[in-house]
Formats: sequence, structure tokens, C-alpha cells
Amino acid sequence: MADGETIESYVPARLDRMPWSSWHWLIVLSLGATWILDGLEVTLAGAVGGILTRRETLGLTDTEVGASATCYLAGAVLGALLFGYGTDRFGRKKLFFITVAVYLIGTALSAFSWNFWSYAFFRAITGAGIGGEYAAINSAIDELIPARVRGRVDLIINGSYWIGAAMGAAATLVLLDPRYLPMWLGWRFAFGIGATLGLIVIFFRRWIPESPRWLMIHGRNEEAEKIVTEVETKIVAWRRSDGVLEHWSNTSTSAFTTPSLHYSTTPVRVRTR
Repeated sequence: MADGETIESYVPARLDRMPWSSWHWLIVLSLGATWILDGLEVTLAGAVGGILTRRETLGLTDTEVGASATCYLAGAVLGALLFGYGTDRFGRKKLFFITVAVYLIGTALSAFSWNFWSYAFFRAITGAGIGGEYAAINSAIDELIPARVRGRVDLIINGSYWIGAAMGAAATLVLLDPRYLPMWLGWRFAFGIGATLGLIVIFFRRWIPESPRWLMIHGRNEEAEKIVTEVETKIVAWRRSDGVLEHWSNTSTSAFTTPSLHYSTTPVRVRTR
């Protein structure tokens, strides 16, 4: 399809009319985990900072601890700019795998830092992954979640930052306590928490499809329609198995339960890129 061509599509209406389901929970948990990871990283880095000034760890100065935190923030800004462009250019799904992989690599390497420069560099990589996550994930969530609940979902997901912060605080009570682990080892294990969570996130994101809205505006409407139909079919099957299948609207429910859909809503007109 040529760039700039105008198409009509029911994809946005179909996504917005879907009833809430376990598929939407999968999106919220696997994509929304970004905020938990950020809260975890900020809390861990803050707690570990004081430990890293000790001779048996990295022996950083207070200035170097502050500089490493700045590197994390700078990486987040650059990551948001770079990956933000990438998510519009190459698709949501490709980028939300790349960004979490960058985060995972950065936080894992932070655990193996040997001096200030290595630590600051690895923290910048971690920040780039988190910044890229925000750019890629915000778009994906808003495009996959029905409009009627989008505001509440965004509020809950953004609030999950504090879950990560609480997890980080609780973990440091054990990992940074010399009664349980030697000081030189505990802070390294602390950064391993984020890497472990990153692996779990990657595992669950395998079931998240490309955004049908992104496909639609890039002229790939047939792919978008196919993805939406597959999701609709899954939701119908789940609700039937739970014994709660119902008519979602008087005008379109019977069609919604089959691959051949009819709509009373007006299709969206989109100019492709």
C-alpha cells in the first residue's frame, strides 16, 4: 500500500468494544512491569550507593556515586528519544523486546562492575533500557487497552512504580545486611533481582501481538484485522469456558462471536505512513 493512502478500518472500534479479559491482564502485567522495574532500580541504586563507597566494594567517592545516578538518568533520556523513534518506525513489539533486553543486560552488567567507569557506563545502559521501555510501552498499552478503561489502567500501571520501590527496599534489608551476605557480594546480588525480573517479563511478552493500530496506520490493515480476529476468538472461547458469554451489544454481539464481523459503528479513516 502506498504511503499517504487513506483507508477505512474497523480495527479501533473492535479493540475498544472488547470486554475485559485475561488477555488484557496479560498486557497490563507484562508491559506494565516497566514501572515496577524502574522503581526497583531507583531504590536499589540509592541503597547500594552508600555501600559502594566502602573499600571492600568499589570504593567510590560521593561525587562518583552522584555521577553514576546522573548517567542512569541521561541514559533514560537518550533511550526514550532513540527507542521512541524506533517504536514508531519499526513497531511496538520489536521495540518492547529490545528495550527490556537492553535493561536486562545493563542491570546484569552493573552487578559485575569493577570501578567507577564501568559502573557508570552500565548504569547508563540500564537507564537507556528503562527510558526506551517508557517510550515503547506507553504506546503499546494505550493502543491495546479499550478506550473506556484506558485512563484507569494507566493510573494503576503508573502507580505500580511504588511496588518496585517497595520490593527494592525490602530486598536491600537482606542483601545489604552483612549478617546474611558479605558486603562485597550483597550489592551485586541486588542488581541480579532486576535481571531476573527482566527474564520473566520477556517470557510473558512472547504472547503480546504487534499493535493492530500501528499495523493499520502503516498500511498493513489485513494483518491488523487478523490479529484482532484471533484475540476476539480467544476471548469468546475463554468466556464460554467460564460460562459467562453474553451479548456485548445488541447490534453486533452475534457477529462478534464469529470471524465474520458486522458493525454499526463508523469505520475510522486513516492516512497510512
